[in-house]
Amino acid sequence: MKRALIVVDVQNEYFSGGALPITYPPDSFEHIKTAIAKAQKVNVPIVLVQHTSLQADAKAFVKGSHTWEFHEEIKQIKPEIYIEKNHASSFVGTDLNWRLRSLGVDTVTIVGYMTQNCCDATARDASQLGFTVEFLSDANGTLDFENNAGKVSAEELHRSFLVAQAFGFSRVLTLNEWISLL
Repeated sequence: MKRALIVVDVQNEYFSGGALPITYPPDSFEHIKTAIAKAQKVNVPIVLVQHTSLQADAKAFVKGSHTWEFHEEIKQIKPEIYIEKNHASSFVGTDLNWRLRSLGVDTVTIVGYMTQNCCDATARDASQLGFTVEFLSDANGTLDFENNAGKVSAEELHRSFLVAQAFGFSRVLTLNEWISLL
């Protein structure tokens, strides 16, 4: 088994952008940083993924803006792979599958933001591409959502997507459970 840690969209938008503040789980950022440090310690390749909006009227993830940039503590990381994506999945429209395969990776671990969007889409596509997928329950995060379909708390949304991931796409683990496997 050869793992890679995929760090999805840990960008300033989720910290200082204003519209999308990650709130649950409250310690997800600390767990993401710990996962990165543990992966580096045992030579698990790190993949940093950065979302860029292609919409002309985008209010978030505008390339070159402060909110588009990685969080300051993530900027310091020297990843084995950097991916800029324009879709929810880190695989769609990128060469991530090829780059992981060229490193001999067969297992990916997903951490980052948001649980129900880019992290979920990346995990589902990784599963469909034949990777073993590990989804860290406390190193992914989201926020309360409300739209024309209804309203859901961050905790309910997060938990629901973990259940869906565990149903058929990923092995859902806590950070500590994952560390014990390294």
